[in-house]
Amino acid sequence: MQPELHPRTGYSPAGELSLPQQRVLRNTYLLLALTMVPTVIGAMIGMSTAGLIMQHPIMSTLLVLGAVIGLQFAIAANRDSGLGIALLLIMTFILGWWLGPLLTIALALRNGPQLVGFAAAGTGVIFFVMAAIATTTKRDFSFMGKFLFVGMIVLLVAMLANMFLQIPALALTISALVIVVFSLFLLHDVSRIVNGGETNYVMATTGVYMSLFNIFANLLQLLMAFSGERD
Repeated sequence: MQPELHPRTGYSPAGELSLPQQRVLRNTYLLLALTMVPTVIGAMIGMSTAGLIMQHPIMSTLLVLGAVIGLQFAIAANRDSGLGIALLLIMTFILGWWLGPLLTIALALRNGPQLVGFAAAGTGVIFFVMAAIATTTKRDFSFMGKFLFVGMIVLLVAMLANMFLQIPALALTISALVIVVFSLFLLHDVSRIVNGGETNYVMATTGVYMSLFNIFANLLQLLMAFSGERD
């Protein structure tokens, strides 16, 4: 016999996702799919203007970082309106543009297309594994939020410092740790949706997108470093 949902709250006594939680999760995935469009467009433009970004890497990084942080505050302030969605799509376009130089370098390798494909596939696997853990176990992983935030700040500072230090081993270590931290962020964010801690799909999509972006970019960098075939 199937458990019944409360007609007003959507609460399921057997522990299934309530109707509001299902709605947030579904809308998050739909909006996440939509964000791929401006990301791809931005990446194509970024590849065609890669020289401009690579001529001033530190300045470009700081400008993009400032723009993304500012947009995240703006998205949060407009989370309940269509403007929030528009700002999110603008942010994904900017991040796609910023990804252009990395894709340009990767595709210049003999096995570049395969590495990009492996990075995309690996990111997808990590996402589905973390989402499956969150939705099937229904454990509350929100306790990880503060630790992950601190870890993200430490990695950001280390990344900015290494732009001046230029230590290859440190860059690889940072990339590996970024993948770990943002994989756990995925688990944290999906868990908050499943357990009712996040009820706004725009904010949920923003968090999940940032995790996927960082995982993909850093996974691609590791694959290029260890498996890239140069002429």
